[in-house]
Amino acid sequence: MTISSTLHHETIVASMDRQSRNRRAVRIWLWVVIVALFSLVLVGGATRLTNSGLSITQWKPIHGVIPPLNAAEWEEEFALYKQIPQYELVNKGMTVDEFKTIFWWEWAHRFLARSIGVIFALPLAFFWLTGRIERQLRLPLLGILALGGLQGFIGWWMVSSGLTERTEVSQYRLATHLVMACLIFASSVWVMRGLSRHTESPAIHSGSRRLAGVLLVLAFLQIYLGALVAGLDAGLSYNTWPLMDGALVPGGLLAQQPAWVNFFENPKTVQFVHRLGAYTLLIVALGHMFRCRFDLPGSAHARRAVVLFALVCGQAAIGIATLLMQVPLDVALSHQGGALIVLGFAVAHLRGFYGEYPRETEVRLAV
Repeated sequence: MTISSTLHHETIVASMDRQSRNRRAVRIWLWVVIVALFSLVLVGGATRLTNSGLSITQWKPIHGVIPPLNAAEWEEEFALYKQIPQYELVNKGMTVDEFKTIFWWEWAHRFLARSIGVIFALPLAFFWLTGRIERQLRLPLLGILALGGLQGFIGWWMVSSGLTERTEVSQYRLATHLVMACLIFASSVWVMRGLSRHTESPAIHSGSRRLAGVLLVLAFLQIYLGALVAGLDAGLSYNTWPLMDGALVPGGLLAQQPAWVNFFENPKTVQFVHRLGAYTLLIVALGHMFRCRFDLPGSAHARRAVVLFALVCGQAAIGIATLLMQVPLDVALSHQGGALIVLGFAVAHLRGFYGEYPRETEVRLAV
């Protein structure tokens, strides 16, 4: 081997080592983002379950990070809350101390959302300016950042729906807000998983991969349906299983007119459809597990399919417990957290079928 070829080889090795270190740093950063997003969704769920989401009636993206600091400021914030229908029709007579309880949930949710913006944007700028972000990752990461900014507007759009005529936020806007949060979460998991070393080559069986994609879509749909259930407080009624209102298929599912409205505004219909979504997800997860074990026996893909099916089963059990126990806060939050775990694992599982992102050094060598 000549001196020039040796130097060239050493340069390539050094470049690949540097890229491996950069990928590891980006993965750690994205893991922090993912954990923060998971926490944010749980706090948001607690905010909804404690009816705290309308306690802050103004949107102050910068100044709003500072909570009331003395008795006068608490009275001022409480006076603003007294002007909305929720206070007049639901919480009239509430004391300042009682108001503080719901205020802190909403403040914590907004503070955590702002913090995630900083956690994402500042490291992204650092990695980008120091050349640690690969070209193929720039657009996806900018897209996630843009979704985060849009989510802030969607959050206020949701809150504003409950400040004038309603005593709670619109279930349509609540569902949009939650699905957007899950989209940001899933996108972060997708990029992070693509930067991780894969134990084997991408799967060649498109049938298993397509079913993994279907599972991901169903997980998103089920989260959307769950948000409608939460928005309508539909989980507080029909607290039996497997029967619902004394039947497998209860009556009155299409009681409202036009018929399509029932799927978004009729609590009975929304809960029933959410149940059907859970059954569908469970059946598809079971079929996918058998398909992977048949097409790809002994592979990491097949093992992940088994884990995913187990997670879906666990989530179904928590969902049933939430319903039967009439939505206690801790169990309901476990159900919401379980939904995110299923979603995140479904994303990572599907990403595994495509292999990791090609390394720029290897691409240049191939060319």
